[in-house]
Amino acid sequence: MKQRINSFSAWFSERFPLSDLWNEHMAHYYAPKNFNIWYFFGSLALFVLVNQLVTGILLTMNYKPDAKLAFDSVEYIMRDVDWGWLVRYMHSTGASAFFIIVYLHMFRGLLYGSFKQPRELIWIFGMLIFVCLMAEAFMGYLLPWGQMSYWGAQVIISLFSAIPVVGDELSLWVRGDYVVSDATLNRFFAFHVIAVPLVLLILVFLHIVALHEVGSNNPDGVDIHDHVNWQGRPLDGIPFHPYYTVKDIVGVGVFMFFFAMVIFYMPEMGGYFLEHANFVPADPLKTPEHIAPVWYFTPFYAILRAVPDKFAGVIAMGGAIVVLFMLPWLDRSKVRSIRYRGGMFKKALLLFVISFLCLGYLGTQPATPFATTMARVFTAIYFGFFLLMPLYTRWEKTKPLPDRLGHQPSIEERLPGLLALYDEVTLIQQKSDAVTGAVTVNRRPNPAGVKAVLFRFVKYLKESLD
Repeated sequence: MKQRINSFSAWFSERFPLSDLWNEHMAHYYAPKNFNIWYFFGSLALFVLVNQLVTGILLTMNYKPDAKLAFDSVEYIMRDVDWGWLVRYMHSTGASAFFIIVYLHMFRGLLYGSFKQPRELIWIFGMLIFVCLMAEAFMGYLLPWGQMSYWGAQVIISLFSAIPVVGDELSLWVRGDYVVSDATLNRFFAFHVIAVPLVLLILVFLHIVALHEVGSNNPDGVDIHDHVNWQGRPLDGIPFHPYYTVKDIVGVGVFMFFFAMVIFYMPEMGGYFLEHANFVPADPLKTPEHIAPVWYFTPFYAILRAVPDKFAGVIAMGGAIVVLFMLPWLDRSKVRSIRYRGGMFKKALLLFVISFLCLGYLGTQPATPFATTMARVFTAIYFGFFLLMPLYTRWEKTKPLPDRLGHQPSIEERLPGLLALYDEVTLIQQKSDAVTGAVTVNRRPNPAGVKAVLFRFVKYLKESLD
């Protein structure tokens, strides 16, 4: 039996380079040894993508892309299909989890300059993946055929009509009818299930191949291939497998814990993951009181509403995404990582994050005059981060860049400091028993020690922004 397996393995290897692929992209691919928690999100994004593909296939087995049957088919999946409720919630929660992970993955790129030379193409492929995800989520958002699905699609598709000359024809082509109807549902189903996933898988493949061609970035922003041993292997690198694959498995386990907690206890997440109006069948004759897209679209929706003119708002919303593509050429800093950048970039990045979060919140609220004014302020901050980047990244004073990656202390080296920190924040009380002579040791929090540790932590954060 063993001989047959070996002969089949040799026959297969002669015709398909599986072992070469494994060695090139896993076992012999050297990654920087100083990856931190921010580098979990790439593998998590791949894991959630697999979840979305598998659960999506299972859902299509019972879903009916018909305007009269779509909502009832979703109810049938939830109530009558064995474990259908779990598959549906895994898919709906997975969509929100996907965007959370992707946004954090993109933020890590901003933190450590993963978009800078020679990784511009990696960033471009990543941004194309982001655009495909937005198209995939928008088209899948219509499929449940609930109230918010229907009217949200109606509002977003109507934006195409703001484009001069071709706008009306373009919106008519997207809908397939003069209103959102069965034709719209069928073409969105085709794009959501077949067309966009194929493009997405191709882009993910190109993203990974481009990454492994130039090598991964790291928190120090230093290229590890500049220092190699006699075998040509980076001195500051370690094989991706088994070292980082094992760590990624731990990260997936932690993610699955929180993912399961949301699925089983709060799948609607207070109406942010699944809107309450979407549990009502679509009614073309009854408009919801407040129409808003899903939370991961709300920052760009707030930018759209912040501009008075409809066409200018569409341009601003599209520009908020297009400007991300230009990031590798807008940043003129000599260093990559935020660890060695000056205070100007750190403050600008902080303002950008605040503006993005506030725009996301404002996009969920009704368009009151105060909310519109605040949206305009945060929109200006959002675009200012990118458009002023060639100036403040060129002017800021950066720290000296190390020649190699810094020494990463092991657990054994960190242990004395952790024990000293524990002793600082705890207070020992000893109590002797007068009869038996036994000594009881009691530990409780030491307010002075906790205050000192918090003060040092705040001081460290302040110095990181200076």
